[in-house]
Amino acid sequence: METQEKMVPEGDQIGKITHYYDHIGVAVIELSSSLNVGDTIRIIGGEADFSQNVDSMEVERQKVQTAKAGDSVGLKVSQKVRDGYRVYKI
Repeated sequence: METQEKMVPEGDQIGKITHYYDHIGVAVIELSSSLNVGDTIRIIGGEADFSQNVDSMEVERQKVQTAKAGDSVGLKVSQKVRDGYRVYKI
């Protein structure tokens, strides 16, 4: 009998990827919860499952320290992502 690996994310889902700018390595995340510089996020989708710190982020091309639910934030990601990937705060 084959055992199936559980993909249980740590933390709460705070948004999803809505766009990825491949040439600059920046993802746009539509937030369903708040996010702060200094938080650690985990991105899961397709073959991707990685964590990283939020070093800086932008809302409407302005650097911000905090973003709230409903904001679309741009942040540099360490791996390639695609639309629809889920973002968790851990």
